[in-house]
Amino acid sequence: MSSQTLSLFCLLLFLLLTLSPSHAQLGVGYYHNSCPDVESIVKSAVKQKLEQTLVTAPATLRLFFHDCFVRGCDASVMLASSWKKSAEKDNPDNLSLAGDGFDTVMKAKAAVDSVPQCRNKVSCADILALATRDVIALTGGPSYAVELGRLDGRISTRASVRHHLPHPDFKLGKLKAMFASHGLTLTDLVALSGAHTIGFSHCSRFSKRIYEFKSKSRIDPTLNLPYARQLQQMCPENVDPRMAIEMDPSTPRIFDNMYYINLQQGKGLFTSDQSLFTNARSRNIVNLFASNNTAFEEAFVAAITKLGRIGVKTGKQGEIRNDCFVLNKIS
Repeated sequence: MSSQTLSLFCLLLFLLLTLSPSHAQLGVGYYHNSCPDVESIVKSAVKQKLEQTLVTAPATLRLFFHDCFVRGCDASVMLASSWKKSAEKDNPDNLSLAGDGFDTVMKAKAAVDSVPQCRNKVSCADILALATRDVIALTGGPSYAVELGRLDGRISTRASVRHHLPHPDFKLGKLKAMFASHGLTLTDLVALSGAHTIGFSHCSRFSKRIYEFKSKSRIDPTLNLPYARQLQQMCPENVDPRMAIEMDPSTPRIFDNMYYINLQQGKGLFTSDQSLFTNARSRNIVNLFASNNTAFEEAFVAAITKLGRIGVKTGKQGEIRNDCFVLNKIS
């Protein structure tokens, strides 16, 4: 064997070992023959849904993240319970997922399936990935090529969510370890956190920072004081805990880098947000994204592409659901 042949063999072996079979089967033009217009069909449905309610954007983006981080990007978070609220979506960590995210995928799926050539050819998991890209682009963020070829998972359990999703009170160390377990770097973590630029939160998710912190004022000292007072006005102590406010007080409807500028000013709504700036290990990345929107967008696209590869189901591992909320009947 020549040295050139040996080098080529080693390279191929390395690629086989480092690329998972599922990742290797994803491709941008996956539906080129079976449903060539799938991207434009999904985008049209998403655009129509977004025009009806602005909650569509953060709800869809959050649904994608919650799906991928638990069992991989397989739309398992969408499955309805078959018995006593035992599905992923019934876990307390998922109860706050807005119905508009689910509705966006359902409407996009119906639009795709209305085309005879495409009927039951495109997975709910891929439609969710495409819809996520579209809500980002339609709210001013970057558009990017979406790798496709995921199948829908057949398993969805309430218990599987435990310890798999980041919590608002996590600090950088816990967040970093959680993201690393999925092959995501610190830069990926900071970039994906930028999705909170169009997010919203229930008062109960951050009330401890403005009422129960162990300080004289009961306010987290890393929180901008005038902003904290503003939060107290919007979320009084006896307010309905389901009351929701926008996470970005500056440009809440635009996908931009204002999230990072807010962090510099002490206006990160969650501890998990503000810790990205207060911790020296991630502060430089925050400062870069705050000063350079292009750098943020490029890092975000790289990170969400990696996110979309987590736990992908292919071959006999999954199916293409006829109904995103229900497993196909075995014939």
